[in-house]
Amino acid sequence: MEKTKLKSHFHCVYNLQYHLVLVTKYRRKCFTKEILDFLKETSEELCHKWDCTLVEFGGEEDHIHILISCHPSMQMSIFVNNLKTVTSRLSRKKFAKHIQQFYSKPVLWTRAYCLLTTGGATIEVIKKYIENQGRHSSPPKA
Repeated sequence: MEKTKLKSHFHCVYNLQYHLVLVTKYRRKCFTKEILDFLKETSEELCHKWDCTLVEFGGEEDHIHILISCHPSMQMSIFVNNLKTVTSRLSRKKFAKHIQQFYSKPVLWTRAYCLLTTGGATIEVIKKYIENQGRHSSPPKA
């Protein structure tokens, strides 16, 4: 891992990034370029409030991808819930006429989401690195 990518806070050194995928309810293709731009802007503002960084944002008509860099103390499930709630509410308010064409109820996202950790190395590389570390004590005998 490159030293420049590491962050520190008191006694903790870290580089945590998450790939979040949110999908519209029933996979309805309701996002326009304007709505995607609004979702990106709103997501950036929320990340700032949560003291994390929106690294990358992308999306299509029925889902978005967000790459987020966070502190280890951040509770991702609470953050994701807040992000979904706020983006849904604000999008439905700002683009009410358009979104009402797709949903009769006040919804936007599915209940589920996909959250993946990311890193600069593959699992295989990390496993090899750990396997090749010197051992200071013998493993316990069976």
